[in-house]
Amino acid sequence: MKNLPNSLLIELQGVNGFDEASFIAAHQQLPVTSVRLNPRKESDLFSANAKVPWCENGVYLDERPVFTLDPAYHAGAYYVQEASSMFLDHLLCSILPERNGLRVLDLCAAPGGKSTLIASLLGKDSLLISNDVIRTRATILDENMTRWGYMNTWVTSNDPRDFGKLSGYFDVIVVDAPCSGSGLFRKDVRALDEWSEANVKLCGERQQRILADVWPALKQDGILVYATCSYSQKEDEDMLDWLAASYFVQSLEVPVNDEWGIVTTTSPEKSMTGYRFFPGRVSGEGFFIAAIQKLENAESMSHSRFKSGNDKKMQQQAGYLLNDSDVAFIKTDNEHYSALNPRHEADLQMLQQIVYFRKAGLKLGAPAGRDWVPAHEVALSIDANSHLNCLEVNKDQALHFLKREEMSVGELEKGWLLIKYNSLGLGWVKSLGNRVNNYFPKHWRIRMEIPENE
Repeated sequence: MKNLPNSLLIELQGVNGFDEASFIAAHQQLPVTSVRLNPRKESDLFSANAKVPWCENGVYLDERPVFTLDPAYHAGAYYVQEASSMFLDHLLCSILPERNGLRVLDLCAAPGGKSTLIASLLGKDSLLISNDVIRTRATILDENMTRWGYMNTWVTSNDPRDFGKLSGYFDVIVVDAPCSGSGLFRKDVRALDEWSEANVKLCGERQQRILADVWPALKQDGILVYATCSYSQKEDEDMLDWLAASYFVQSLEVPVNDEWGIVTTTSPEKSMTGYRFFPGRVSGEGFFIAAIQKLENAESMSHSRFKSGNDKKMQQQAGYLLNDSDVAFIKTDNEHYSALNPRHEADLQMLQQIVYFRKAGLKLGAPAGRDWVPAHEVALSIDANSHLNCLEVNKDQALHFLKREEMSVGELEKGWLLIKYNSLGLGWVKSLGNRVNNYFPKHWRIRMEIPENE
């Protein structure tokens, strides 16, 4: 690995918990690989692996496999996430003992690590908006949230200032802010090449703008979770001082086990609490996170009266796709329908006037006469009917399905079949008896060659 920037090492000398020798030595080692299991998609994956101590569903892997060649990855059984950032699990569980009926915004959410984590913690009557302003990144976010399979997670692509129009709407806002990326030096050499003091300053200014733009959307007593993958105090503790100087807030502390190696830090001017992760001290990458409570008055938006768009006829035709009958079937365009928790329909009608949705609720598909063409999302959903007609396949068959290639499956009953691998939904085929049509999305297909031993 290239030498670490000397200016960064000088800056960190005064940071609590920094040990230069340990820090440099850690950056000569390979990063650790960790994944977080989906608690709603049962499997025995990685059951013997060491656990990430601050995240119930996080595990460390002994080596990094080719995740593309694991059908369980495509089924959303787990998410590949850096271990330090999984501390969000412990933080939210500590400060939010009740997690149903909340409105949560993950503002800078792509590719989806923190959003999938948050979704796993929330009750079904909570609503999570996962946003990324960059459309290409929002596409990846959409795919990852679809794999995770939760109906109450919606995906948007908007600038932070758009959310500022939603006065006092959110109970929790998570801002994993764009940063200089020094905490990712071990994982991404480009971050090391691009790091500079000027970029740190630029990132700090952008972080202030993002926070100021979204601040009005947080309700009184609501919680802002601020995080970066930067070591620089200008992007971390100094940002907490700026928040405390600009708004009426208090920092929230959570219990931290000494054995975890996490450094509890305070900002220099306002003594705001944050948590720092140094490789060498923790089994993970560089990370910073803090929880701030908004104490000032914030006028909350109220829902206006609305007319439900629930289509009962479509509910009768496509209701068989879902386990739960307590859903609203909403027409999303001229042909297609989505399923929503009825308690979120008013939210959708209000939010559609302000933000651009890529995904809202669970896409169900479209009617085709008396038939129904099921959407890919249903196959991956935790709400899919457990008694749908399905075809259990082995790994080789699953990989060919994921490449949209022909599968050798023999004679089958005609109709729609849900392809499953180890009881995990992967997608749909339509059986014509002696062959099947593969409905796996073309833009999701595996493009790499499958080794023969797979």
